[in-house]
Amino acid sequence: MLTSLRELMRPPAGMAFDFSQPAGEPALAPPDGVSWRVFANPVSLFIGGAAAVLLELAEPSVRSGVWDHSDFQRDPGKRLRRTGFAAMMTVYGPRSATEKLIARVVRMHGHVEGSTPDGLAYRANDPRLLDWVHATATFGFAEAYHRYVRPFSAGEQDAAFFEALPSARLYGASGAPGSRAEWETLLAATAPRLEGSEILAEFLHIMSGAAILPAPMRWLQRLLMRAAVQMTPEPVRSLPQLRGQGLRRGEATLVRLLARAAMLLPMKQSPPAQAARRLAAQDAPPP
Repeated sequence: MLTSLRELMRPPAGMAFDFSQPAGEPALAPPDGVSWRVFANPVSLFIGGAAAVLLELAEPSVRSGVWDHSDFQRDPGKRLRRTGFAAMMTVYGPRSATEKLIARVVRMHGHVEGSTPDGLAYRANDPRLLDWVHATATFGFAEAYHRYVRPFSAGEQDAAFFEALPSARLYGASGAPGSRAEWETLLAATAPRLEGSEILAEFLHIMSGAAILPAPMRWLQRLLMRAAVQMTPEPVRSLPQLRGQGLRRGEATLVRLLARAAMLLPMKQSPPAQAARRLAAQDAPPP
């Protein structure tokens, strides 16, 4: 079960990357920070990533950009792995490689533009939209860890947002929140624009049944999606498409047990383990 989830941390086909090289090169996020802990747990990563997408799809311009210009509907597993790999790079990857990856994504986003069904023009590289996307991702990953793995102190919650700022700025999200309070302010300011749609319902349907985990583990996929809905903040959690889709009685305890058990899995070849070896090489004595 947990081994299946661990596989989600592997880079997607064609994007294999050795996080252990080059020796000593730092990442964008500090190795002793909150982010290195958050991104090492495959259960909370799945939950947090799904919650972030729910928040993104509630914003009309982001929803149109994601749904109209990606292959998510055709191959959600591939899209999740690509997005997860990019997030892993911002936390564990060597800074030089991470900067090149982000620059490529920014160039690709430069071609993504269009109009919502209501006629509102959007651009993927619009700083306002980038701020929302990066804020929701940071909130999702950190909040899932906080709820289902180990509670964070107020300072650790702030640190999760602060540590995400270097990558956010490289993407062009110049106004991304640097603390939990700034996230709450952004959420309150964005709330009037957030709305339900059939795409939200379709996303839940796709994520509950897609071949992301092996068929015998599909029940686990549905459980983690309910955990994502449960932690999604208002006003999104009360949208018609999400109402009643959260955790059932007793399931929160099961999710916590799974998330904490995931910390015991051997992950010697995972991005965090490889990155730790890369940085340790810097301090190794000469032969």
